[in-house]
Amino acid sequence: MTMTDDNGTTAAAAGAHAATSGAAAWTGTGVPASPATIDPEIWPGVAQPPSGAKALVAGKAAGLLFKGAVKRLPIRVVYPDGTILGIGGADAPVLTMIRPDAFEARIGDNGLIGLGESFMAGDWEASDLAGVLEVFAASVDTLIPMPLQKLRTLYLPRTPRQERNAEQNTRSNISRHYDLSNDLFSNFLDTTMSYSSALFPAEAGHLATVGFEGLAAAQQAKIDRLLDRAGVGAGTRLLEIGTGWGELALRAAARGATVYSVTLSSEQQALAQDRIAAAGYADQVTVALQDYRAVEGEFDAVVSVEMIEAVGYEYWPIYFQTIDRVLAPGGKVAIQAITMPHGRMLATRNAYTWVHKYIFPGGFLPSVRAIESVTQKHTTLRVRERMGMGDHYAATLRLWEERFMARSQEVGELGFDPVFQRMWLFYLCYSRAGFQSGYLDVQQVVLDRREAQL
Repeated sequence: MTMTDDNGTTAAAAGAHAATSGAAAWTGTGVPASPATIDPEIWPGVAQPPSGAKALVAGKAAGLLFKGAVKRLPIRVVYPDGTILGIGGADAPVLTMIRPDAFEARIGDNGLIGLGESFMAGDWEASDLAGVLEVFAASVDTLIPMPLQKLRTLYLPRTPRQERNAEQNTRSNISRHYDLSNDLFSNFLDTTMSYSSALFPAEAGHLATVGFEGLAAAQQAKIDRLLDRAGVGAGTRLLEIGTGWGELALRAAARGATVYSVTLSSEQQALAQDRIAAAGYADQVTVALQDYRAVEGEFDAVVSVEMIEAVGYEYWPIYFQTIDRVLAPGGKVAIQAITMPHGRMLATRNAYTWVHKYIFPGGFLPSVRAIESVTQKHTTLRVRERMGMGDHYAATLRLWEERFMARSQEVGELGFDPVFQRMWLFYLCYSRAGFQSGYLDVQQVVLDRREAQL
């Protein structure tokens, strides 16, 4: 990712400026503290809360809605004057307000985007950030009264045209996340450099307590299951849509497959090619810097791991039509996809969120029903099998989160300032909360053409 803010300033530039600001301070809760001052040229959406009469009115209204909502949630919200809201007991997650007026101004101006920006700015803290966000995720349908939910589309931001995943935009969208720094990702990923949900074996024990030492094997187990379901073996012509850092291509090549893998991340392509060459599979694996829509040829199997989320709602038909077009007779498809409930998907398909603004521009999560509907309507492919493994993603994200916090100094030395680190931590915890609450799931889905051949 080359993380871009409202003014087009990249996170790489933020890192260069951060080198002059010193090491990140700490809140005492494992969370890097935001600096006393935030450069508005680097973080224009974070440096100062909205001001003016309109922001004041919107902030007061948002504050009343927020307080009314948290009063009935299993959480404790602690204000500077000693006020505590929420019905949570002693073990409930705690949100500590540092600057409540700034918090209210941000959420009044920008809704949930403001919630994330206020954390980045240090307007509030949480000793268990994922726990706090899980409470909100579990109550997402009732936090805002229904009449106001219907009105929010009138004032909340819409997706910028340049972030839609048309072919001319997709390279930029992908680059903003995956081209940020291979070194950044290596600081919290395991040795396989897998950036998707692992699949832990039963003998690993309770998912809430699995350790980082088992993550690499669990990532390989996830990959092996996908390759098995797609029938990948000696002589298989495999198309991989979304290379990552090359682990799936490596494991497919080790089975004797010939792999054509496409990515739009130059950073990922470079490291994947280095890993593939070092393993002796350069003659079996091609890693192309290419849009999936431009792929030609015929393949016995297609595998795609958590790439459909970057395709965009309006482009799902062409994604599956491309797979259908290049899949050989008798071929199989195995994809891993993060999913959300169908109703929420429909309600949010035009929304512009904190995740879009700061993490994944142009991204959107499908529902299982949407995958089935799109493939039935636009292709000869049919869903044959699927397996949900959301609890495994929650465990994977917990391990990444712990590793990221433990490596804060190393991340800072790469040039990523405290605001960036709080942003990234919020993203990891925000994602984990979605899986822990059941709001999100991740599915391994197998498709083929058997029905079309009858």
